[in-house]
Amino acid sequence: MIDFDQARAALFQSEKSRYVLEEPMSRHTTFRIGGPARVFVSPGDERDLAAILLFCADKGIPYAFLGNGSNLLVSDRGFEGIIISMGNWNGLHIEGKRMRAGAGVLLPRLSRKALDASLTGLEFACGIPGTIGGALVMNAGAYGREMKDVVRRVKVMTRDGSVKTLEAEALRLGYRTSVIPKEGYVVLEAELELAFGDPQAIRAEMEELSARRREKQPLEYPSAGSTFKRPPGYFAGKLIDDAGLRGLRVGDAQVSEKHCGFVVNRGNATAADVLSLCAQVRERVREAFGVELELEVRRLGDFGAQEEQVRT
Repeated sequence: MIDFDQARAALFQSEKSRYVLEEPMSRHTTFRIGGPARVFVSPGDERDLAAILLFCADKGIPYAFLGNGSNLLVSDRGFEGIIISMGNWNGLHIEGKRMRAGAGVLLPRLSRKALDASLTGLEFACGIPGTIGGALVMNAGAYGREMKDVVRRVKVMTRDGSVKTLEAEALRLGYRTSVIPKEGYVVLEAELELAFGDPQAIRAEMEELSARRREKQPLEYPSAGSTFKRPPGYFAGKLIDDAGLRGLRVGDAQVSEKHCGFVVNRGNATAADVLSLCAQVRERVREAFGVELELEVRRLGDFGAQEEQVRT
């Protein structure tokens, strides 16, 4: 691995840019799981971000982007590369019915700001613990709404450090998918198109959705949200429950007793525990119903032979 102390002067021009060596990823994921990243970088501006991407390409160093770590399982061995945090992209502006938000803006903050401006369309996002950048990568959604319903255009950086703007149609947003990871883009900023609404009605819907989330989801334990994608014609949580797997544990990783679609960390779960549990769940559901569950949670790092157990 390159000596980052020597490389720093060439890479970072912004005073906001920071890096840390051997940073535990358990500090940066909602699962509270993950070994150390060899280098953890928070670039301060587009110039420094482009410099990091070109540096990685030139040296053959693997890298990955991080939002809020809410849909991520990092290997116990960590990540032998560079984690690029987009936390500095946190600007938020409202002009009429349009919002422009940096990739690092959290969805709950975004939905609250929309409420303050009497804008409707983001109520579904009030309880999603991710950033807008991550939400666009996977077209995050809840309660029948998705990011594709509100996004208008997105500013991205390509692998070679150039910046371009993509209209919503070019993102190819589908169920938990987009063109963004396939093309190696990193989201810098998104422009959303909302509608004016009654602030009392908007607030009431947000409160209702938040109450439903508290009632039905295991928010008392760390998790990565819904663990499995919804199979066509089924609900993953119901299949898991009907297979008799509610409460199944491997170490401190457990199929939530509150909502079987979630795998939770009861305290000291490892990434190996989580993947072992997910492999058992997939096998039991396949045997019982002939349905193949696909992991929704993104994996990062070296999982060894375990990765083959959950690969789809």
